[in-house]
Amino acid sequence: MTRPVTVGVDGFPESRAAADWAAREALLRESPLRVVHADEWPRIPAMPPVDREEHQRAADTVLEEASGELRRRYPELAVSARRVTGRAAAVLAVEAADSQMLVLGSRGRGAVEGFLVGSVGTATVGLTDTPVVLVRPPGASPPEAPPTRAPGDAVVGRDVVVGVDIHENADAVLAFAFDEAARRGCGVRAVHGWSLPFAFSYAPRLDPGVRQEVADGIAAALGERLRPWRGLYPSVKAEERVPVGAPAEQVLYEAADAELVVVGRRIRRAPVGGHLGHVAHAVLHHATAPVAVIAHD
Repeated sequence: MTRPVTVGVDGFPESRAAADWAAREALLRESPLRVVHADEWPRIPAMPPVDREEHQRAADTVLEEASGELRRRYPELAVSARRVTGRAAAVLAVEAADSQMLVLGSRGRGAVEGFLVGSVGTATVGLTDTPVVLVRPPGASPPEAPPTRAPGDAVVGRDVVVGVDIHENADAVLAFAFDEAARRGCGVRAVHGWSLPFAFSYAPRLDPGVRQEVADGIAAALGERLRPWRGLYPSVKAEERVPVGAPAEQVLYEAADAELVVVGRRIRRAPVGGHLGHVAHAVLHHATAPVAVIAHD
C-alpha cells in the first residue's frame, strides 16, 4: 500500500495553504492524502463535559471542512480524515511515522520577525525522522530582502534549492531535493556558503589566487556530492553555487524565488530532542517558499 502524504490542519489560512500544497504533492506522488487535526484538550479535571463536547464538535468541523474542500478541488485524489487526541506535536509525529511526508502551515509575521513557525511546528520537526514541509500562507511576502550580490548575478527562479554542508553526509537531503525536482520537471540549485578561516584573513592580500583556489576546491567537493544524484536523475539540471558568505544568508538568497527549499537537520538520539541547526532555523523563519526539513545522520 502506498504511504500517504499527511497534512495537519487547524482551520487557519496557513493550514489551508498547507492542505492545498499537500494535495498537489500527493497527486505528484500518486499517493493518498491524510488530513489530520490534533485535538489538544487541556487536562483540567474541573472542565465541564459540555465544553469538551463543544470542543470536539468544533474540531470535527475543522476536519470536515478541510477534507471536504480538498475532495471538491481534487476529485481524483483519495482523501482520508482523522481527528487525533493529544499534544499536537507528539500526535502529529506519530501520524508522520507511516507517511511519505508531513505538511504543516507556517504563520506569516512582520518584516522584522520573519515567519512564525510556532512551537508545534518546531517541536514536530524535532520529533520525527519523516520529511516535514512548512508552507506559508497565501500572499506571504519576504520578511526581509535577500543579501545583495553583484549586478548581473541574478537568481533563476522556480528551482528546488537545497542547502548542502560538504562536511556532512548530505545523501538524504540531496535524494529528497532531486526527487522533488524530477517530479516537478525543474532543476536543482545546491548551495554551500563559505568564508575563509580567520587564519587565512590576510592570505588574499599576499596571494590573490588563494581565495579562488579555495573556492575551486569547495566547488569540486560540492560537485562530487552531486555526482551520484546527477547519474540517478539525468533529466534534472543541477547547478553548484558556492558563494562567499554565511551559509544561511546564501541559501536564503538563492531561495528568494524557489519552488521549494530543502535543508537538513541532524538526528540526535538524546532525551533533549532533535537538533535544528542555524541554517535550517533561519530558512524556516525567513524563506517565503515551502521549506522541507530532512533528518539525516
